[in-house]
Amino acid sequence: MVHKVFVYGTLKRNEPNHGTMTNPENGVATFIAEGMTKEKYPLIIATKYNVPFLLHSPGTGYNVKGEIYEVDDKMLSNLDILEDHPNCYIRDKNDIVLTDSTVMKCWVYFLKMFKPELLSKPFLEDYKSEGDHGMRYCESQDEYCTDEDMNEIIENVN
Repeated sequence: MVHKVFVYGTLKRNEPNHGTMTNPENGVATFIAEGMTKEKYPLIIATKYNVPFLLHSPGTGYNVKGEIYEVDDKMLSNLDILEDHPNCYIRDKNDIVLTDSTVMKCWVYFLKMFKPELLSKPFLEDYKSEGDHGMRYCESQDEYCTDEDMNEIIENVN
């Protein structure tokens, strides 16, 4: 089965984790187009590893720019593992506007249960690890983010 996925952070071309998208061992990912979220969302950088997070707070922030890929089931499964779906990010269908104004439904990884203070961080429209923000992405030794890092940003809802 083929799925459309919108990536906005380290999985984009020329970003640190793009190799995940191009490694055939992970499945197939074919670049389709550049686009942006139809609705505004806050894209922030957080944790000591400077990880980009798209917070699920519709109407706040920017129409976030990114890339659309067609991926197979294997790649989608590997992306779910990388994004720790559904424990950290939640994969949700969202409207993405292509440069020709076409709207496409794509899977997008959102941080849905986050600490409200994250909304006070600067919002980005277009993530680049080497951007003017000066917060270059750093990989942890063994994991994308440690449990301790995630506890700093995820709101524990009981």
